[in-house]
Amino acid sequence: MRALLALLIIAVLLAAGAIASGFVNIRAIRGATPPTITATPKSVSAKGGQAPAFEVETGSVKVGSKETTVRVPTVQVQKPGGNSSAAATNNSM
Repeated sequence: MRALLALLIIAVLLAAGAIASGFVNIRAIRGATPPTITATPKSVSAKGGQAPAFEVETGSVKVGSKETTVRVPTVQVQKPGGNSSAAATNNSM
């Protein structure tokens, strides 16, 4: 339950950040109107009503590649000198 709540909080923060930074622009182009409700002793009916409409513009991200030269350091491995077959010991005890 905590993980779900944490994911929901992160999603809300990301959406708020996208809107605040201008990456997402949301405009209402049609307002909402509630339906007309008629109630009688035997039934309830609803007619009309309108859902709101929104226009959403999002920014774009362009991804590309280019060739470049990168200097990579060379690594040289040298075997230790002397008797390499002798095992290292710790005689400090």
